[in-house]
Amino acid sequence: MAEDYYKTLGVRRDASQDEIRKAYRGLARKLHPDVNPSPDAKTKFQEVQAAFDVLNDAQKREMYDRYGSSFETMGGQGPQGGGPWRTYSTGPQGGPGGEDVDFSQFFGERFGGGATVDLGDIFSQFRGGGTTRTRSSAGRRRRGADLQHELQIPFATSVTGGEAQISVQRAGGKVETLSVRIPAGIEDGKKIRLRGQGEPADGGGTPGDILLTVRVAPHPLFQRAGNNLVVKVPVTLGEAALGAKVDVPTPKGTVTLQVPAGSSSGRKLRVKGHGIVPKTGTPGDLLAELQIVLPQEFDEEAREMIRKLDEQSPRDVRASLRW
Repeated sequence: MAEDYYKTLGVRRDASQDEIRKAYRGLARKLHPDVNPSPDAKTKFQEVQAAFDVLNDAQKREMYDRYGSSFETMGGQGPQGGGPWRTYSTGPQGGPGGEDVDFSQFFGERFGGGATVDLGDIFSQFRGGGTTRTRSSAGRRRRGADLQHELQIPFATSVTGGEAQISVQRAGGKVETLSVRIPAGIEDGKKIRLRGQGEPADGGGTPGDILLTVRVAPHPLFQRAGNNLVVKVPVTLGEAALGAKVDVPTPKGTVTLQVPAGSSSGRKLRVKGHGIVPKTGTPGDLLAELQIVLPQEFDEEAREMIRKLDEQSPRDVRASLRW
């Protein structure tokens, strides 16, 4: 039984493009082999990618809705393709009246495979003018269609760079896996072009490209702010009050920070050059934001110590708080 692409993505057949993209991003985040160790995760990810490739393309989706997954064997892929009932327009040399003609009604499947037909060529053959067809075919060579994909990468890969894989469904249902080089410091929404990896061109023309839109998965602790990285660092009340040395992970390895005595939550400690390193320009910094973590329960002795500590605080710590 042919695979139902709508069922693969878990959407209705009348789902909007936004709903299709949202469903794809959720499944890709869940099934990507980099984050899902399940043995069948890669196969399911490839099925989701194949379904998204078709349903995210308006023309391919229309052909899929009409003919099912077999449409890809009919020559109907990409902007240069055409379905089995493609209509052709007669030109000045083609025939009288300049009308649209459906060749499948007259010649059967011979002209139903999506190849462009020049009526002038046909009539020139009847007149013995075969050389005209050869010149016309050479002049009609076009570049193959570009393919659009979304690629989700881990946050760490977007910072340090690396490699990722995508699965592309070719003609006849064959799935090909391609490696993609991820440049260090790439931002969410940026595009990567894979030249010559798109749809092949008719008549020996140049193949199209694959345009990848990069989606960066969120990190549970780190955030990006321009070329800076921000991380929230938990510290105890004693470490914040009395000062301490704490270890903090960075893309370049673990660094030891000195927490100044009397630090409050929200204070940021800067580590120069340990943020995003762009291809050109100055590297960003790491901003370690302190967060004081208190125990859930205090004994009476601890409570008394906190009361004495509170007496040394300013009378109104919220004096500057205004609308």
